Amino acid sequence: MVKQIRIGKTDLYVNPIGLGTNAVGGHNLFPNLDEEAGRDLVRKGLREGINFLDTAFIYGPKRSEEIVGEIVKESGNRSEIVIATKAAHKFVGNEVVLDNSPAFLKQSVEESLQRLQTDYIDLFYIHFPDQDTPKDEAVGALKQLKDEGKIRAIGVSNFRLEQLKEANKDGYVDVYQGEYNLLSRAAEKELLPYMIDHQISFVPFYPLASGFLTGKYNINTVISEKNQKRPQFQKEVYEQNLAKIDKVRGIADAKGAEVAHVVLAWYLTREGIDVIIPGAKNADQVLHNLKTLNVQLSPQEIQSIDQIFHL
Repeated sequence: MVKQIRIGKTDLYVNPIGLGTNAVGGHNLFPNLDEEAGRDLVRKGLREGINFLDTAFIYGPKRSEEIVGEIVKESGNRSEIVIATKAAHKFVGNEVVLDNSPAFLKQSVEESLQRLQTDYIDLFYIHFPDQDTPKDEAVGALKQLKDEGKIRAIGVSNFRLEQLKEANKDGYVDVYQGEYNLLSRAAEKELLPYMIDHQISFVPFYPLASGFLTGKYNINTVISEKNQKRPQFQKEVYEQNLAKIDKVRGIADAKGAEVAHVVLAWYLTREGIDVIIPGAKNADQVLHNLKTLNVQLSPQEIQSIDQIFHL
């Protein structure tokens, strides 16, 4: 039985390895998605002890929430499962705009409840900041919904530090989601210290840097056109990054583990990070992510990885 951990100051307790579900029904994000494979990977995760599912309105759009809701209902275990979802995107004709207005957020929660086939959402994030809404007003609307029992915890995602401070003016923000991995550690400078000081749990996305930190790349790998645009694959740093991965591979090999498991385990040693949500495109990848729980890093190994990927 996996030991459950508490997410920050919330009353949510989860397996520290969650499941990002943007590839479950996220037809606008991934070409040729197989919805039945998406259902299978969520079922497999739940069977193997994952109980934290991260979705969003814009994954699909809407379809990821619908499939997650379907499988959670099918499981008969709603009270044991922690569902996180997000909203901010609004379709205006053919255009997508961001909206953090209290009215839109309240409407979004009601619509997510229907798609998820549930009467409460465990963690609801404002997915992206808009330009106009005062962030404390946006969060204040979510606080009302929390008081009504429609959501259990309040999150914000992709906010800059000043936006997070404004959002948390009354101390209502429970969770922050943003980019963070060993190749992109800018959050450590100001964001993460603020979160630690205010008991805001940090849920990083892109924890494996679009697959780079799995260790599957080498000097002869043909880089896809999509990845060629990502910073970690740029020619001037690519070989340097590969050399860093090789150092982590030495630690992983000594443990009989894989690079990805060591990297994910390192995040869970960071103050302020309680849970990680690596994505998966099939059931085998769900099982692969869970092997992270078998990795125990010594203080020396934690420090060594920190130094390999120093800021």
